[in-house]
Amino acid sequence: MPIAELTAPERDALLAAHPQWSLVREGKAIERKFTFADFGEAFAFMTRVAIHADKADHHPEWFNVYNRVEITLTTHDAGGLSLRDAAMASAIESYL
Repeated sequence: MPIAELTAPERDALLAAHPQWSLVREGKAIERKFTFADFGEAFAFMTRVAIHADKADHHPEWFNVYNRVEITLTTHDAGGLSLRDAAMASAIESYL
């Protein structure tokens, strides 16, 4: 079964449920920037997210410099945001 891209109302609901995430890439992705006390905390967070992402087979795009982590979520197979991104955003927030 193909993965469906979120409709505009579904995308709005995703953003309402996760207000710290921003819509990027012409509405095809969401992004959030995190700041931690130091590199160790940032890396520990990334490790928790990586383990979850691998089990879910849905991998974020991310960037890390010292205590900062930037995460972008999109579902390439759907051509934009999907329910998989909503689930991943929830999981990521649970690791804070």
